[in-house]
Amino acid sequence: MGFKENLKSELSYQGILVKELANMTGISKKTIDNYLNVRKYMPSADAAVKIAQALGVSVEYLVTGEESSSVKTPFGPEIRGLIQNFKLLSEFDRKLVVNIVQILKNRDKKNSLSQNQV
Repeated sequence: MGFKENLKSELSYQGILVKELANMTGISKKTIDNYLNVRKYMPSADAAVKIAQALGVSVEYLVTGEESSSVKTPFGPEIRGLIQNFKLLSEFDRKLVVNIVQILKNRDKKNSLSQNQV
C-alpha cells in the first residue's frame, strides 16, 4: 500500500474526518482530499510531516505501512487514537480528562499501598 491507502486507513482507524485533519495540520481540506483521491498526488515532505505528527505516526509508516526498527512509536494504535481524540476535545474537557486520570492513578496507588500493608 502507498501513502494514499495508508492515510485512508489511519484516518478510518482513528475515526478522524478529513476536515478535522485539515484543522489539526493547517493543510486545506481540498489538498488532503487530493492526497486521498487523486492518483499519484503526493504531499510535500513538510505536509507529510505535519500529517504524520497530527496522526501520531511516522512519515515512513504513512508511505510504506511499516515502522522501521529504529523508529518505533512508543504507543500502540489504541493509545494513538486516544491521543488524537484528546486533541479534539475543548480545553475544559481536556482538563476534566486529566483530572479523571489523576483520580484513577491516585486510587490505584492507594489500593496497592493498602495491599502491601496487609
